[in-house]
Amino acid sequence: DSQRSLLLLLLLCCNSLLLITFTMNKFLSFLVAVLAIAQASAFMGNPVFGHRTVSPQRNGAASMEMRARVCDLLGKSPNRQARVVTFSHKRIKKVQHVNLQWKRFYSDELGRNVRLRVSTKGIKTINKMGSVDAAAKKFDVDLTKF
Repeated sequence: DSQRSLLLLLLLCCNSLLLITFTMNKFLSFLVAVLAIAQASAFMGNPVFGHRTVSPQRNGAASMEMRARVCDLLGKSPNRQARVVTFSHKRIKKVQHVNLQWKRFYSDELGRNVRLRVSTKGIKTINKMGSVDAAAKKFDVDLTKF
């Protein structure tokens, strides 16, 4: 009788273990499926979290906007293909920046000063042409934006 009850108890424990492992496997497969769907939806374009709304009114350092290092008049931009050749003939890439200067010019057409970020070659061009208006007309630059 005791052997029979022990065997019955053992069968019950095995059944419960099988049931637990079966439900655990189901739970793990369900969890993997949910994670796969969440990861796939992350690249679908629907944001999981809402976007922050940025207030349009900013002042001080927060209103600073990074500008490209480009001449406002000539459109000269940095040379990114330059290389330095060392004594051991290693070739290292470097950037040759444009020599940009903030300069104020008086515009006769607008009747006010215009502040431009111009390369030194652009300054020489403006001086050669006589006025900022003539140079802007030649290079199709709208001075009202400055």
